Amino acid sequence: MERRELDKMIEIIDQEVKKQGISRRDAMKMALAGSAAFMAGTTNANAATKAQAADVKGKILIVGGGLAGMSTAARLTNSLSNPDITVIEPNEISVSYQPGQTLVGSGIWKKSDIIYNTKDFVPSGTKWIKDKVVEFDPDNNKVKTAGGKEVAYDFMIIATGLVLDYGRIKGLEGYTTSLGDHSSVSKIVGKNGISSIYFADGAVQTWENMQKFINDAKSGKKVRGVFTHPNTPIKCGGAPKKIMYLTDARLREAGARDNAELIFYPNGSKMFGVPEYHHAIVKQFEARDMKWNYRHNLIAVDPDAKVATFNRHWKEKGPWDEDIEDYSIVMKSKEVEVPFDFIHITPPMKAPDEVGKSPIGSSKGWVPVTKETLQHVKFKNVFALGDIAAVPMGKTGGSARKQYKVVVDNLIAVANGKEPTSQYGGYTVCPLITSIGTVMLAEFDWSRKPTPSFPLDPTQERWIWWLLKVYALKPMTIYGMLSGRA
Repeated sequence: MERRELDKMIEIIDQEVKKQGISRRDAMKMALAGSAAFMAGTTNANAATKAQAADVKGKILIVGGGLAGMSTAARLTNSLSNPDITVIEPNEISVSYQPGQTLVGSGIWKKSDIIYNTKDFVPSGTKWIKDKVVEFDPDNNKVKTAGGKEVAYDFMIIATGLVLDYGRIKGLEGYTTSLGDHSSVSKIVGKNGISSIYFADGAVQTWENMQKFINDAKSGKKVRGVFTHPNTPIKCGGAPKKIMYLTDARLREAGARDNAELIFYPNGSKMFGVPEYHHAIVKQFEARDMKWNYRHNLIAVDPDAKVATFNRHWKEKGPWDEDIEDYSIVMKSKEVEVPFDFIHITPPMKAPDEVGKSPIGSSKGWVPVTKETLQHVKFKNVFALGDIAAVPMGKTGGSARKQYKVVVDNLIAVANGKEPTSQYGGYTVCPLITSIGTVMLAEFDWSRKPTPSFPLDPTQERWIWWLLKVYALKPMTIYGMLSGRA
């Protein structure tokens, strides 16, 4: 943790614990228990892995050098006696802290607070090729880059992340990644109240748009904010709601909340896939007078008229089906136009075409893996993790933190002629920001039940989790996970 961040965290904890009547020691234990869990056991785990992997030979290729890819490279470096690791990654800031984009979009952080140079986190001895893989040939254990270079491997790990497909929405243009070239997307997104925190500069523009929206409300104008969630899998499923909560908080801070209508339009039929968190969020929305309309998928935006068009879809009872002796179900839909002053767009997301349409991809694009071992279902020397892996509920940084350890353990096992036995249980964590100062720490796994790490009601908003989110998670990730030890 950087000194200035630590000093700030301690200062805030001192202020808050006096209000709460608890000791600093107990508060720090609660706020940083996640850090202890994050860091715990690394010495023994690394020592055991190193002993197991002492004789592992072979070229390891990691495609994608973001958080998941570089953390895996670091852990392999720590674990192998004589590692031969190559990372192919074109972006010089690929390791930057994406979870912070919500805080940038609400004016709490600056863009400079989340940007890190990839070169500073390339493990010693790892070769970094600044290029992009455009062809996969898993039958012959090689890939080809945009620069025409062929790279052979014995084992491959796919960690490319996903693509933000703004152009799938009529009226918008282009596609990008969180930190990639967004010039085509930004022709429209960022202007006329159209906002999106899913790429870094979009987060900066979101805060600019939000301030105008708040000033209009403060002047007495009645304004409407619209927040969307698409019909595709997305990274950080809580983010569309986080930015809505923070908009609400900023409006209240300005004394302008009564002049603003805030409406959430998710494609799905619930707030959260875990029932306990769903019910908690509904209550939070009701308490804040934030509205919602389920089963609405954004299909078009008119930037000049400032109108969003949704496909509203629902099910109705159809004709009697004699074969099943029951009524059939008929899908219904219609287009709904919604004027807005401010709109936050969560774009449709997909696998990069060079991955999804390749032999290692699938009909849905994502890399098909056995969800527990993260080993490719067809190519046993290939693994995938992070946003690109076809696993349920696995597109968060918290998921990648669990996954990269499983990938390393199982690659080592396979390299030694053994079956992969390390298993990912689907753990996911979403620090759901509910205001400036409170967070609901939603932890869960494939059981779709809360799996809290601490003996506290996980459905409650707490200031202590705000400290964890804003002051602890970034240094834990950047200096812990990217060292391969968290």
